[in-house]
Amino acid sequence: MLTLLHLLSAISLLVWGTHIVRTGIMRVFGANLRRVLSSSVEKKPLAFVSGIGVTALVQSSNATALLVTSFVAQGLVALSPALVIILGADVGTALMARVLTFDLSWLSPLLIFVGVAFFLSRKQTRAGQMGRVGIGLGLILLALELIVSAATPITQASGVKVLFSSLTGDTILDALTGAVFAIISYSSLAAVLLTATLAATGVISLKVSLCLVIGANLGSGILAMINASKQNAAGRRVALGSLLFKLIGCVIVLPFIGPLTGLLARIGIPDEELVIYFHVFYNLIRCLALVPAAGMMARICELWIADVPEDDPRLRPRHLDVSAIDTPTLALANAARETLRMGDVVEHMLILQHEVMHGKITQDREVRRLDDDVDVLYTAIKLYLAQIHKEDLGEDDSRRWAEIIEMALNLEQAGDIIERMTGDITAKSHDTRRAFSAEGLSELDNLHEKLVDNLRLSLSVFLSNDLTSAKRLRRSKHRFRLLDRRYAHAHVDRLHQHNVQSIETSSLHLGLLGDMKRLNSLFCAVAYNVLDKDEKEDEREELDDVPGIAK
Repeated sequence: MLTLLHLLSAISLLVWGTHIVRTGIMRVFGANLRRVLSSSVEKKPLAFVSGIGVTALVQSSNATALLVTSFVAQGLVALSPALVIILGADVGTALMARVLTFDLSWLSPLLIFVGVAFFLSRKQTRAGQMGRVGIGLGLILLALELIVSAATPITQASGVKVLFSSLTGDTILDALTGAVFAIISYSSLAAVLLTATLAATGVISLKVSLCLVIGANLGSGILAMINASKQNAAGRRVALGSLLFKLIGCVIVLPFIGPLTGLLARIGIPDEELVIYFHVFYNLIRCLALVPAAGMMARICELWIADVPEDDPRLRPRHLDVSAIDTPTLALANAARETLRMGDVVEHMLILQHEVMHGKITQDREVRRLDDDVDVLYTAIKLYLAQIHKEDLGEDDSRRWAEIIEMALNLEQAGDIIERMTGDITAKSHDTRRAFSAEGLSELDNLHEKLVDNLRLSLSVFLSNDLTSAKRLRRSKHRFRLLDRRYAHAHVDRLHQHNVQSIETSSLHLGLLGDMKRLNSLFCAVAYNVLDKDEKEDEREELDDVPGIAK
């Protein structure tokens, strides 16, 4: 029992090491990986090679599948090139299985030691995250050694020999057993290496080993389907296509596994080597042969998994990819994109509020619905940012995290103000059949136009952090406040002139002026984040120039 526990713990350590490598690589190269995958979809050969390369970095085809699935779910990558990338990932993981079978026992303690030293001393830096990758690679190599040492006494047990002796001729049963191995170990790589170990000790024949390898590949496809079960229809199609590709390989190869085993046995190399080489060439030939069929497979998957129309009319988050949480830079970029969507909804609310002010009171209901959408997006962004580990953020990422949450909060408050403004116009003006004076309405229109311009400029500053645009936004804020004050005085002058329309709508008019001033302050707050950052950098440069102060 203890030996079995050692084996399970070694497999778990292998899975954990793979996870650490994937998250470390994603934190260092995440944005570049996204760019590589997004730019490689134009040509199938480049997409295939990029799948191999990314898998070599993250050490797992499952990790690559998760990444590509999230891109497809967000609409960043089309289904057909995504399936080509997945095929490349299958080849990549087979190649890594061959590399990891070399005698690298000396490398494991070295990688762990150096990785821990870098990670603990420079955790917030790029070098610290590369140390994290070193720790993961060391754990993978250590886990492989533990799997071999733990599996050896297990394979010598009489009960285990009897169990594996039942896998002697039924290719379907053998393949299903390999799939179960991959699912239990959460890694086709671990299942293949375990199969090679069993073949080396003579517990299973070469024919059974090859069937187990084919089944392990099928199991990785089933794992991809399980991982994608919570994705939208577009994301699930990628996993389905990957599973169908692996199933096609099983159907074609399994009937010929007997003659193929006899042919391989004549080569004269150990069975464990044959298992690894078969794994490599099986995936290479299968994936290269199926690359031209990626377009047809994409159409099949689109037929089998159709888009389901949502009954809930509320807006839903589009860019908050949960799989990017382990990569703070990507996660912050996703949250920023979703915040920009919030800004677009707020801008639409402002336009509809202007139409209500000009008599289209039926738009009041749409404004209330859009405010609910703003609340939904704000809550989603807030909870998404809360999942990001603050201790993993560097100085720049921590500042960006604060900017995003502040911008989202300001937009949420702006949506509430616009909804209240629209309700006040409907209740106090149109329901009582009172109208603004011509001068007052013109002033409100002018302020509204400048308010929309400032909102658009604030979203640009939020996205780019451009200093020139931030200074321009600050000047626009001051001009708006002066204009708002001048219009308030003009309204009071009309009251002195006993303008009936101004008297009837006075409280509403002054209330709208105050609300617009508050909206403008919320929109322009983002400028001060950029200006404060620039001032701090100037102060730091001045201190560096002072003699006697350590740099």
